[in-house]
This record gives sequence, C-alpha cells and structure tokens, in this order.
Amino acid sequence: MSTRAISDYALLSDCRSAALVSSDGSVDWLCSPRFDSPAIFARLLDENAGHWSVGPACPAEITRRYLDDTLVVETTFRTATGTAVLRDTLALGRRERGHALGVASPSALLREVSCVEGQVPITVDFAPRPEFGLIRPLMEPVRGGLVARGGAQVLTLSCPVELHVRDATARATVTLRAGQRLGLALRTGPVWEPAPPCWRPGRVHRRIGDTARGWRSWSREHARYQGPWREQVGHSGRVLRALTFAPTGAIVAAATTSLPECVGGERNWDYRYTWIRDASLTLQALATAACEKEETAFFSFLAGAAAGLLDRDTDLPIMYGVGGERDLSERILPHLTGWRGSAPVRIGNDAWRQRQIDVYGELLDAAYELSPSRFDPLTRSFLLGAAESAARRWQEPDQGMWEVRGPSRQFLHSKLMCWVALDRAVALAPVLGATDRVPFWEDTRERIRAAILTRGWNEDVGAFTQVLDGTDLDASALTLPLVGFLPGDDPRVRSTVEAVATRLADRRGLVLRYRTRDGITGPEGTFLLCTFWLAHALALTGQAGRGERVFRTAASHANDVGLLAEEVDQVTGEPIGNFPQAFSHIGLINAARAIGDVGRPSCP
Repeated sequence: MSTRAISDYALLSDCRSAALVSSDGSVDWLCSPRFDSPAIFARLLDENAGHWSVGPACPAEITRRYLDDTLVVETTFRTATGTAVLRDTLALGRRERGHALGVASPSALLREVSCVEGQVPITVDFAPRPEFGLIRPLMEPVRGGLVARGGAQVLTLSCPVELHVRDATARATVTLRAGQRLGLALRTGPVWEPAPPCWRPGRVHRRIGDTARGWRSWSREHARYQGPWREQVGHSGRVLRALTFAPTGAIVAAATTSLPECVGGERNWDYRYTWIRDASLTLQALATAACEKEETAFFSFLAGAAAGLLDRDTDLPIMYGVGGERDLSERILPHLTGWRGSAPVRIGNDAWRQRQIDVYGELLDAAYELSPSRFDPLTRSFLLGAAESAARRWQEPDQGMWEVRGPSRQFLHSKLMCWVALDRAVALAPVLGATDRVPFWEDTRERIRAAILTRGWNEDVGAFTQVLDGTDLDASALTLPLVGFLPGDDPRVRSTVEAVATRLADRRGLVLRYRTRDGITGPEGTFLLCTFWLAHALALTGQAGRGERVFRTAASHANDVGLLAEEVDQVTGEPIGNFPQAFSHIGLINAARAIGDVGRPSCP
C-alpha cells in the first residue's frame, strides 16, 4: 500500500489535467487528458498502480520549490559526488499566455534533469499502469524512446538514453556530468490514432521554458491584490487556475480521489468534479486573486450545466463533471488498497443524487458577485427559476452542504442560503426583469429570516445550531455574517463564533465541521476551510488580531510548496483528504482579504 505523506507531493497542471510529483522525483498520480480521466499513474493509492520516477541513484539531500509565479517544480538533489536539478511540468500549449492557458495543452508531461556540479548517477523508472492499475501495457522501443499500448490510450515516452524493458517497466541509468542534461517527455493520445511522436531533448527544454513563461504571464495579469499575505493569496489563485478545466471554465474541488479524511476509514470520496456549493465562495476568491474572465467562465459553466433542470421541478444537481456531465455514479475499485490501506477507493461520487437546497443561494450569490449589467435570456430564465425554487422549497429537509449520507434534516445553512437566494434576487430584480416578483421574494425572505432567528438560535447552547430546533454546533454557522445575514457585532454572531472557537476546535486551534454522527463510520480531521471561516468571522466581529492568529495557524499547514489539503489529522497533525483542495485555498484567499479589510495585520 502507499504510505508516503500527502504533503510530500507537488501539483502539476496544464489546466486540463493534473499530476502529483513527490519530493524525490516520482510522479505517483496522473489523470489525462482530463482531471477526471482514469489514472495512468496511481501509486498514490496503491504501490502497484503505476509511477514514473526520475532521480539520483544514490542518497541525496533534497530541496524543491515552484519557479517564481509558475507551476513548474524545481527539485534540487545534492549528493556526495555532485548536484542535479530536476524540473517538472505539464506542458501548456505553445506560446499560450494569460487567459489562454490550457486552450491547446498537448497532454505532455515534461521532465528535465540537469547536472550543475560534479557528476550524479540518474535513474529513470517508468511503470505506467493505465485505468488505475488495471492495465500492464505492452512496450515497444522506437527511435528516441518507446511506445506503450494497452487500454484506451497510447503512451509515448521520449528518452534519449537506452531503456531496458522488463515486466511492463522501462528503466535506464545514466551518469550526468556538470553541464549535461536529460530531457524526457510523456505524451498521451487515443489508441485509435497514431502514437504521438517522440520529442527531442531540446524541444523538451524549450517547452518547459515556454510553459514557465505562460504561467508567469498569467500571474502578472492577476497580481492586483495588494492586501496582507499577498504571496500566499497569489499562489492560491494559481492553484485555482491549475484546478480549472480550460475548455469549460469548470473548477474541480481537488485533483485526486479517495485520499481519506481519516487514515483507515471509509470517508474516501472522488473530488475531481465541480460543486455548485462552492460557487459563491469561489467567485469571491477569484475576484480577489484572479479577474472577471475567470469569474465569468466559471459562472457560465455552472449556468450552462444546470440549464433546463428547474423547469421540470426536479432537484437541481449539486455537482457536475468538468464537461458538464450530470451522471457521476459512484463505483468502487476493489483492486486498489488505498492510501495507507484506506479502502474503499471510489471513482464517481453519488452525492450528485442528493438534494441540497443551499445551491439556489450559491447560484444567486455567484450571479450577484459578478455585478452584471445584463444577463442573456437563458441565464436570466435560469436565475429566475433558482429564486422561485428557493422560495418554494426552503422548508424542505435536505442533506446539507456537507453531503451527509444519513436522513434528510432541516439544516440551518440550507435555510440561510435560501435566504441569500431571495436577498440577491431582490437586488438583481431589475437585471432579471422581475421587479413584479420582489414583494413575494421579500415576504418569503423575511419568513426564512424569522425561522432562522427563532428556531436556529439556541439560547441554552449560546449559538446558532446545525439544524432548526437543534442543539449541536456546525461550523457552517460561521457563514451567517459572511453572507450578510447578520452584522458581525450582533451578540448572537459573536456568541456563535466563540462557541465554534471553543467547542469545535482542536488543541491546535483548527476547526471541525461538526461533532454529530453523520451516517458514516470513523472520525474525520479538522477542516481547513472551516478554520479560515473562523479567521474570517473573527475579523468581522472586530477581532482582527485574533483572526490573524487563526489564519496563521491554518496557513501553517501548507506543505513546503504552499499547497493545502482538505483536512488535518487530529492526532498527528499531518494533512489528509483530497489534495490540493480548492476549498482550502478559497478559504485562505477570502479570509486574508477580510482581515486586511478591517485592519492590516502585522504580516507582509
């Protein structure tokens, strides 16, 4: 089974697909040509599910970083005989710049190792196992590398040194001396087309440089944020761009599937999809760390994917594939042992079948974030339908934003987001051409508000609770001031924030989503998004200094290249859950902005 720490990985992206590379140069995860494609390398989930390692054939001291303002990883190996530098990236399209990133990505993983001092023996170990390890491909040597066939894809490995193939694995060892470099490329294509041709080392070198320039051009165009933690906010913006499927604008929740929320447990979900739930928070983050084009593309994807469903009075799907697919039926891969034995390994996500009435609020709030002067007729009709659905269905039970797999309940957050839906619909009514609906929306909005204030607030608990007429806490109550339902100085808000900070936080100050049973066995870690929510809410309640401390605690759990997982193990303190997690980076961006807005902290 795979035992390497999740935090040991760095993300590579071509804005269509993703790979994870370890600190010692092993690519243990690659899904191509889409984020949700079957994995070619999946050693992340099983030791025998495929990898591609490049590194010194001797002990080395290792350091790494992203090249400035890029997602090109540079790993330095210092050995007893010399120093080698490895650069890894998923290639962007030739000369793609700015907003064009990912438009014509060639599905090519590029790796170049250079000796900068002395001499270093380098080993290449190439063991593709397509379809999550089910296939052991046939390998055929060709001029400049080899071709691997098996399953729906054909793989071409470009390698200028002789490879020895045995048991569906190709290996090579070469000693590089100062000034020498080895350029490698893996290209993929459909099996019904000719195998992609090999790339020469010079071309690999040029395309790595071109990809770095592409990322830097995007970073320059998105450097307008001037608040605190500017570097972390900028990097988180790049992560969100890296998790964006360029052809549609969809942003996946994470690059991986089935990295567990607790080691050895069953909380193992596929996050390589797009959630409506994330929409408004994502657009707020994009407004800070990106720009209107990313916001518009993401919202247009959501509106287009969901179009036509509200007319049938059905539950609006809460999530979609990156191409807009709705059926994301879940299945288990029994041949994979899972990360640290955390089975089952799942692909697909049956949460797509759930009812979550909070999605209407996320959609209307996302539309409101765009500050539009007009909507096209299709989008206008869709948003009107979302507002009417919120008004009609706000009293219905659902599974809530955390996708609880138990019975439906009257979740407070779902009611809150129905309030948001109608509040934003009222504000957008002139743009929607729906001023005649404003009295009805305002009346329903006040009925929801009254229900939340009378049935959601528990005087004995001293907080807004997880469900109406409940007693349990839920970190989602922290969003009450974030969405403008109540001001930060309201005594009930301050009391709720304090209750979450003292009763849902662990000894590190990181926040759990809740402590109630949710129909799934095993515990979970503390949730980084919820911790950033706490920092955000503290700032809104006039406690910016305390919010800054909570922010620093959450941000400190990024790995050495600035990537955040979904959760943190309560016992060991190590990152767990799918990785890197868009929600965590979104929380960082929004909390940093909020803290900066109320009072600049002591950080740079």
